[in-house]
Amino acid sequence: CETCSKEEAKYRCPRCMKYSCSLLCVKKHKLALSCNGVRDKTAFVSVNEFTDLNLLSDYRFLEDVGRTADAAARHCIVHSPATKRLLYCLRNKARGCNIELKTLPVGFTKRRENSTTFNSMENKFYWHLKLIFPHCHAEYTLKGVPDDKKLADILKPYIDPVESDPVVCQRLKIYTSSPQSDVRILMKIENRNRNSVRYNELDASRSLLDNLKGKVIIEYPTLFVVLKTLKSDMVVLGQDGSEPAENSDSESSSLSSVEEGEIRDS
Repeated sequence: CETCSKEEAKYRCPRCMKYSCSLLCVKKHKLALSCNGVRDKTAFVSVNEFTDLNLLSDYRFLEDVGRTADAAARHCIVHSPATKRLLYCLRNKARGCNIELKTLPVGFTKRRENSTTFNSMENKFYWHLKLIFPHCHAEYTLKGVPDDKKLADILKPYIDPVESDPVVCQRLKIYTSSPQSDVRILMKIENRNRNSVRYNELDASRSLLDNLKGKVIIEYPTLFVVLKTLKSDMVVLGQDGSEPAENSDSESSSLSSVEEGEIRDS
């Protein structure tokens, strides 16, 4: 047994291949390794170790994926008039704010997790927002962010040395210890070819709505928070010397063939 090292092993975990002698040791190893005990059907298998059983497993996995996709496409919510009206309303309201909002088909992760709403009484968007801190390999998801909130206020709970949560502050220490003037907020430009990825730099002193105007958004905004003093492979439009900064998203090249197949408005 790889947990207690006392008894003869009787069980082997399908997930991590650890040997255990009893139910107690099985539970201990799952807790210690955060293992769910479920076999990983997508785990890498080298060609030398690939057997007929692996081939059969892959075939069944693809069949399961096909059935799941078909079931999702047939789900009543997909064709619900209420769902279509909601998406149409969101896109229409975004268009009125000079924002091109695109929605993905049901089944895509971003479509499932998107919680963006529009409050007609307040005439305001409450955005689902994702913040990514690449220098610390951390990301956070925010829900119900009002569109009139400044980006600087949105980032305060994460990178402000005084107002940030102690746990978050420790994880994002490289950000909290840097001057606020070094912080840059970038957002990927969607309508570009895959071999020409560029980012727009946003203004932290302006509201989320002001920063999103004139942009293309797929489901919800994803903001990358980087530091000027650290090297980053993210090229900001207009700062690479090859393109003018005034090229807006609407003037960018059309979607690649892959994206065209993925992005539909309903």
